[in-house]
Amino acid sequence: MSSPGQTQNLLKGLDYSVLQQCMHCGLCLPTCPTYQETGKERNSPRGRISLMRAIADGELDVTKAFGEEMYYCLGCLACTSACPAGVNYAGLFETARAEVERVGVLDNPVRDTIRAVALRGLFTRPRALRLLGRLLWLYQRTGLQTAFRSLKLTALLPENLRTLETQTPAVQRHFSDALIAETTPARGEKHHRVAMLTGCVQDLLFSDVNRATVEVLAENGCEVFTPRAQSCCGSLHAHNGDLATARLLARRQLDTIDPFSVDAIISNAGGCGSHLRHYDHLLQDDPAYAARAAEWSRKLRDISEYLVEIGFRRPHSAEAPSIAVTYHESCHLCHGQKVSRQPREILRSLPGVELRECAEATWCCGSAGIYNITQPDTSARLQDRKLGHLAATGASLLATANPGCHLQIQNGLHQRGDHTTAVTHPVVLLAKAYAAERTRQDW
Repeated sequence: MSSPGQTQNLLKGLDYSVLQQCMHCGLCLPTCPTYQETGKERNSPRGRISLMRAIADGELDVTKAFGEEMYYCLGCLACTSACPAGVNYAGLFETARAEVERVGVLDNPVRDTIRAVALRGLFTRPRALRLLGRLLWLYQRTGLQTAFRSLKLTALLPENLRTLETQTPAVQRHFSDALIAETTPARGEKHHRVAMLTGCVQDLLFSDVNRATVEVLAENGCEVFTPRAQSCCGSLHAHNGDLATARLLARRQLDTIDPFSVDAIISNAGGCGSHLRHYDHLLQDDPAYAARAAEWSRKLRDISEYLVEIGFRRPHSAEAPSIAVTYHESCHLCHGQKVSRQPREILRSLPGVELRECAEATWCCGSAGIYNITQPDTSARLQDRKLGHLAATGASLLATANPGCHLQIQNGLHQRGDHTTAVTHPVVLLAKAYAAERTRQDW
């Protein structure tokens, strides 16, 4: 739905040198999943940039076809790692989607309702989102979900909802605020004070990862401040063309955490962290928040990045079961945040762990935010490609650092009938290793 009061073409408002930066060299083509799927120029980064430039030059109008192309892009940012010219594709991509929403070429009643309820409703109201999470937990824990499926009542749902129902993630019994104190003291001598971001989806589905993150930070001399009832960071909104709401949520984060009062701000979700790093750009024209946003971006760290930066303590060698682990890289962690070596360093530090590299570890798994919902066919093919490479490692444990990747791969494994290969976050394994030291138990 177009935003009231906005009349300027957002692509025309860009610094034109940014649009000109692409040299059309084609080095991005082998890294782009959608181009590899179709072989069509328009489905490549340089093809999309050409379309954006034509609109900025007034040669093309924003059409439904343009909007559909922008949403066919995964936004995985693999092209940015391959680009020799350093093109800021993330900025172009988000601006193009924002222009699509401003003009409203994809508007329809169903889409508009979903965006209003989900993006501007649930994901801007932490209490409402947690209430939904609690209701979903009750639905799962009371047996209603099992009964609904065993009675084949899913057949009554529309096809798209039927598919989504089978992929409903398990909601945690306790959310982050119940597991983590507002202030967690450092174990031993305090060397750092950090703020911990619990997220929205991460809070409902992976509060155990949040708790493990805080435990590991405390083990490494950090006092951890974890604000209560945190809201969404705005990444979903920015990636889906709703920059106004993304800015609103960024301001909320800055009102909750003063970046000048901590040594670092910690994220443990690759997709969120990539967006959180760019609050400086998002709020650069806001005189009340620009300085704080710049400090926030300077101090934002992924958990694995920060642990390596401060020289994390490697777990003491002890008897531990030998286990083969492979690592899938979150697109926005490796391409967006340029954090790739550090999670591997954590995994290699763990007693008993054999890290087996996965082919195409940096290739998108098909999750890409809500891409598995909006583009299920392409997403499923990318999921199959990823699962094949993971299976080839022979590893019984997969580590990844983004909730979307975690769910996409876990769902794929279950669909294949594999209920033994576990999926987890590297920081959870590190927390278990520290716990094993204290309890002298195998982990």
